Amino acid sequence: MENLIGCLLAVSLLVSAASTKSGRAPVGTELVRASTLYSPGLLAGGTLYISGLQGTDPETHALPSDFGQEVRNCLDNVGHVLKDAHMNYSDVVSVQIYLADMSQFDQVNSIYKSYFTSPYPARTTVQVARLSLGARIEVAAIANK
Repeated sequence: MENLIGCLLAVSLLVSAASTKSGRAPVGTELVRASTLYSPGLLAGGTLYISGLQGTDPETHALPSDFGQEVRNCLDNVGHVLKDAHMNYSDVVSVQIYLADMSQFDQVNSIYKSYFTSPYPARTTVQVARLSLGARIEVAAIANK
């Protein structure tokens, strides 16, 4: 396990160094508040790794009170990172959804199908005890061109 973590850290450092040397910032940086220590997305070769993104408004960083809007914002935020990497939802091969309340799974599915089409990405959906900022959903994804 330590070897795997070491390899992932080395790849992350190489991608970060390559991005810095080329002058290209990690994608989706407009979604990050100044105090946040992550990249919304990192492009390594033809693969885009999208960090867990919440349904905050990109300008205000506020979460909407309506859960459906939070889901749409969340998937829109994933779309912003995809667009910055010159990709779209059809390039997504894997999605990880984290829900604070699994009873909202059907509502997520009904919105999700308006963003993704068949063949759908591989997907994992899990309920978690708590998400940062009081979010009710977080989505991470992997896309490949």
